[in-house]
Amino acid sequence: MRFSSPLSRGRLIKRYKRFLADVEMPGGEVVTAHCANPGSMLGLADPGISVWLSKSDNPKRKLAWSLEIVEVDAGRGPAMVGINTAHPNAIAEEAISGGAIAEFAGYDNLRREVRYGKNSRIDILLESDGRPPCYVEIKNVHLVREPGLAEFPDSVTARGAKHLDELSDMVREGARAAMFYLVQRGDTERVAIARDIDPNYGEALDRARAAGVEVVAYACTVTDEGVEISAALPFAD
Repeated sequence: MRFSSPLSRGRLIKRYKRFLADVEMPGGEVVTAHCANPGSMLGLADPGISVWLSKSDNPKRKLAWSLEIVEVDAGRGPAMVGINTAHPNAIAEEAISGGAIAEFAGYDNLRREVRYGKNSRIDILLESDGRPPCYVEIKNVHLVREPGLAEFPDSVTARGAKHLDELSDMVREGARAAMFYLVQRGDTERVAIARDIDPNYGEALDRARAAGVEVVAYACTVTDEGVEISAALPFAD
């Protein structure tokens, strides 16, 4: 996924009210950017870190700037981390369509945001004649507390647990279902569940895996030009 226009670099002053961030630009101007991330952004919102912003040319938008990338050092040198949770579905669609995700290869049709379950929408539905459909739920991962280990979630997510139970229902109905953890950073070697942050989510994942829901995880290469899936990661839980 390429950014539609060059990003601008700045320095984070503060993130607040979850969806807002004040950023000092190189010339000293302070702008307020939209932060499309409902999580805690633990370790990714310290004042003073370098950040990259995109700017919309839509005059109807209340905030023209959006926070896209932050730069942090989690013990392995500076790393660029994608924090915009509006992007993972597009990143995954591009990778699946391009054959970069071996686990999801061989399907003829890909649809996004398809209704299923109890008033939910699946992120990606893969279909082919003669084989069961594959329901793919995508979660953005960017938390790192131990060098090399990416964790999800970074805050309590009852919605995430609900999605896992609904994926289990799809497997029981004869479909294939997968939880896809997309790690928007390249400094990790494995993925695990942050059970201390949300034990209920961990239990929901255990139930889902026992029901036959698959777990797939991939790292990304993140630059100020775009975000692309780079390599499969083992699930360490």
